[in-house]
This record gives sequence, C-alpha cells and structure tokens, in this order.
Amino acid sequence: MSRRNLLLLFSGILVSMLAVTGWASSQVALWSLPRELVSHPWFIATLFDTYFAFLTFWLWLAWREGSWPVRIAWLVGILLLGNIAMASYVILQLARLPANASPSRLFVRRESASPHPGPEPG
Repeated sequence: MSRRNLLLLFSGILVSMLAVTGWASSQVALWSLPRELVSHPWFIATLFDTYFAFLTFWLWLAWREGSWPVRIAWLVGILLLGNIAMASYVILQLARLPANASPSRLFVRRESASPHPGPEPG
C-alpha cells in the first residue's frame, strides 16, 4: 500500500473515530451506560478483544520506539483514546518518513532506520 493510501486510510479512521466519539458523547455520558449493557457478556468480551488489540498495537509501537517515557506515554494514550491514538501514531510516523521512503520502513525499529540496518559486510 502506498504512503498516500495509508495516510488516507488512517486519516479516515481518525476523523471517523473523532466524529463517532463526539456524537456518542453528545448522546449519553460514558459513565451513564446502563448496568444491563456493561454487565452483558458480549460487552465484556468486546472490551477484552479491544484492549488486547490495543496492547498488540502497543507492543509493535514499543518495539519501534527506543525511549521508555515515549513508550509509556503512547500506552496511556492508546488505553485512554484507543483508535484515535493509534491512527495518530501511524499518521505521525508516516509524516516523519523521508519523501522517497517506502512505507515498509514503518516495520523497522526507529534506531535501525538508517540506510544500512543490517550488520556491516565483513
């Protein structure tokens, strides 16, 4: 997938999540959810599924980032904001790529993102 398409995809996710979160917040406060909903087995299973997905994404992010304060800040952001934070992270990383870089560079550690990520030829 091209850099442009990834930017469009994650920008769409970010805008959609901001819109639906704003709409939902205008309808009912998060802490006002009915007991029948929050105690429903499928609601609980969905929360587990969602937060395990957040942690899976964060493991990739933590592997890429070299600094523990940055890792922890993104973990808090992801746990509080979910896909809003995750889409923001990907958009920021795409924006930081050099203009001629392939989006596949997102899948290397930041400290090894130099032109020669492997060992020096011997």
